[in-house]
Amino acid sequence: MTNFKGSKNFEHGQKTSIGVLLCNLGTPDEPTRKAVKRYLAEFLSDPRIVELPRILWLPILHGIILNTRPSRSAHAYSKIWTKSGSPLLLHSKNLKTKIERNLDRSWLTFELGMRYGNPSIGSALESLINKGARQILVVPMYPQYAAATTGSIYDAVFNYCSSLRWVPQIRFTSNYHNEESYISALAKKIIDHWAQKGRSDKLLFSFHGIPKSTFLKGDPYHCQCQETARLVCEKIEIKPESAIVTFQSRVGFGEWLTPYTEETLTDLAKNKTKNIVVICPGFASDWIETLEEINLRAKEVFLKNGGE
Repeated sequence: MTNFKGSKNFEHGQKTSIGVLLCNLGTPDEPTRKAVKRYLAEFLSDPRIVELPRILWLPILHGIILNTRPSRSAHAYSKIWTKSGSPLLLHSKNLKTKIERNLDRSWLTFELGMRYGNPSIGSALESLINKGARQILVVPMYPQYAAATTGSIYDAVFNYCSSLRWVPQIRFTSNYHNEESYISALAKKIIDHWAQKGRSDKLLFSFHGIPKSTFLKGDPYHCQCQETARLVCEKIEIKPESAIVTFQSRVGFGEWLTPYTEETLTDLAKNKTKNIVVICPGFASDWIETLEEINLRAKEVFLKNGGE
């Protein structure tokens, strides 16, 4: 039997508001093995992340991966951690603050929730409801839709609401990969960078990868990444051959979306391409995939193979 929750601060006749829930991926609480292990256990237990039967996957996760990977990951997190804590959490909070200032309305209430780690989506929803939000707009901060990211946020919201007595009216945004303001912001970043540093030989768009099998099952992510890159190229008026779309963060031995970022950078460097600008339009805020994987590891690969 389900025990339905009520809003602890709800009173009949209470003034209501509209809530906005901004959602991002999540972060360990600290760059330590223990904290990273706790974070990875939640992250890698999500069926949206690893689409294997639980009876096969969970013994591998708890018997092997969570006993080996946390130490390596904690070392990577420690390279990008700031005095103020997790870059992803810090940047996400800053984005929330700026949105609140730009949409300063007495009837709007904002919260930030992380799909994995803290603050959780459940705690953010509870806070909005306790503040009187009876209509809630859920905004995943992923520009492109993928089942493993945006779809998983939907799951978390539905799961929390399944135990509520009075479920608020929920609306979701799905993606903003081709929104004019988003494309213009990316274009301005590139143009400003070129103005300061000089024009690059190539512009490389690096998106987080997904397994090829996921793409073949109908995930729209790959198509939306390609559209984002095409629209940015049109905005900054460069020829298609001057830009390359690649995919990073491959895990495991199966085929993921190609071409792979590090392999592409290696080939470009070996073929005498000296100057590359890499932009990561799939991330709303800097995190380990941009600060460590691209700015440190991918850069090292490019320089090691002859790039400048």
